[in-house]
Amino acid sequence: MRRREFITLIGGAAAWPLAARSQHEAKLRTIGFLGSSTPSMSRAWTDAFVQRLHELGWIDGRNVAIEYHWAEGRDVRYAEIAAEYVQRNVDVIVTTGTAAVIAAKQATPVIPIVFAAAGDPVGTGLVATLARPGGNVTGLSMQQTDLAGKRLDAVLDMLEVLATARTLGFEVISSEIRRAEDIAPAIEALKDRADVLMSVPIRSLTVIVCASIP
Repeated sequence: MRRREFITLIGGAAAWPLAARSQHEAKLRTIGFLGSSTPSMSRAWTDAFVQRLHELGWIDGRNVAIEYHWAEGRDVRYAEIAAEYVQRNVDVIVTTGTAAVIAAKQATPVIPIVFAAAGDPVGTGLVATLARPGGNVTGLSMQQTDLAGKRLDAVLDMLEVLATARTLGFEVISSEIRRAEDIAPAIEALKDRADVLMSVPIRSLTVIVCASIP
């Protein structure tokens, strides 16, 4: 074999892994992650997101690529980031919050958009209905409008319970629980003080209403 032919052959062989790697990278599905705050503030969310993808067989850098862009609390950045993702032709846009989802939907009617949470996706026109979203947008609804009446009912129920208890001569004690860690101390504080226990969930807290029989 001639020296020139040998060098050409070796050079071609050396290029094979690079070519294969380029093809592999080109085939990676790309997720455009549109964050509302900053990387440090959203670390728990992104870690959970990456972990769940890993559990489903999607590993960043191996068979999927995740691109992160952060609005840093500025709503105007949503449209800019969404437009950039459309230009880069990502395979899916992942975000959270009504304003961010609206910006993404306005930027593209084609690229799938998945939102972690939105207040009223039907009322804001993001989806047609919760059962059949239609279009390219889907995600988790917080059902704020649907639950508003039920939350008010819960408040009224609690007020009625308090009024009725006092009418019947019960001594009423109430305790608010905002975190799971508050449950045990609240129950312990009521030990030997109450005969009846009632739990009433109201939005982000739970009110324990206790009555002591005279």
